[in-house]
Amino acid sequence: MPYRLKPTKAQANALDSQLEECRGLDNHCLAARRDAWEERHESLTYHTQAITVPHLKAGCADWSLGHSPVLQNVAMRIALAFKAFFRRCKTGENAPGSPRLRGDGR
Repeated sequence: MPYRLKPTKAQANALDSQLEECRGLDNHCLAARRDAWEERHESLTYHTQAITVPHLKAGCADWSLGHSPVLQNVAMRIALAFKAFFRRCKTGENAPGSPRLRGDGR
């Protein structure tokens, strides 16, 4: 039986800020992977990015409020997105669509 959540304004603001933190880290992880490939022809894995999350969290005030497992899950979702992208490229799909940066409100 599904339940409908009705958060208070404070809870809604906290959820929105958590989503923005995740969006920012998502964009950071995507940019890091693209830069590593374009500059050094090096592939970043989930583990290399997950290890850097605590260091990023300590260095950025925006990410210091989020829980590390939630932020590490962002790195896992990026890894899965790239895995699916490369699978689609390998099978020869038309316009496989690489992972993209997320804009505000996404």
